[in-house]
Amino acid sequence: MNVNIQFKKGVLELCVLVLINRQDRYGYELAQAVSQHIEVAEGALYPLLRRLVNDGYCTTYLQESSEGPPRKYYKLSETGRDYMKTLTNEWNSFVRSVANLIEEGTPNE
Repeated sequence: MNVNIQFKKGVLELCVLVLINRQDRYGYELAQAVSQHIEVAEGALYPLLRRLVNDGYCTTYLQESSEGPPRKYYKLSETGRDYMKTLTNEWNSFVRSVANLIEEGTPNE
């Protein structure tokens, strides 16, 4: 499925917040989880994660790994949870509006 790159950029933040809300995750694990639903370059994720931390939506902690060095996990803050809820509501409203527009604009066949 070839989704416009701007669509992906617009929804990536929400996807990441939802995934971290479900459970704390480290970067590569997040990239894998997002990629199950939309194709995304791993390199696009880390600047977003840094911004989420800098904006106070996420915190980080290190956890030992049996497969190498400790991993940096991302955890949603209360502010991040509120932000995720706001984005989710905005997204749902946006999707409904676009779907209505498309439905109204499609001639009956």
